[in-house]
Amino acid sequence: MNELVVNVRCPYCKQSLMDEETQIDSYPSVKVVLQNSNKRGMLYLSSIYGSYNIASDFHIPMDDIVLFFCPHCQSSLLLKDLCDKCSAPMTFFELMQGGKVQICSRRGCKKHLIEFSDLSQEISTLYNTYEVFADPSRKK
Repeated sequence: MNELVVNVRCPYCKQSLMDEETQIDSYPSVKVVLQNSNKRGMLYLSSIYGSYNIASDFHIPMDDIVLFFCPHCQSSLLLKDLCDKCSAPMTFFELMQGGKVQICSRRGCKKHLIEFSDLSQEISTLYNTYEVFADPSRKK
């Protein structure tokens, strides 16, 4: 089965958050600035939707709530929306092709969402790029 790799940018300055140099799960990572209590550094997230693999400048204890910022414009990426599993603030990224990805800001919480701004276009993209709905017996 093919993975769904997201390509995201900052919802404010529109700069790409993709980092070709730091790969996680064999794909470019999503690079953000992380703040946890008095520590601040870089956080690299897997760009595979549903993967929880990360790399960080410092250890993030499980259950800690962290703040996410754009590495370009320093805008906060937190939403006012709270996670319906653990009540921590949600963090969001804009999809390059429209829509957004949301993840929980609590380390270890697995809540995440993906929203498309143009569902018919995105279903077509998923079908063509990832063969999500393709017949497995069909050969390319």
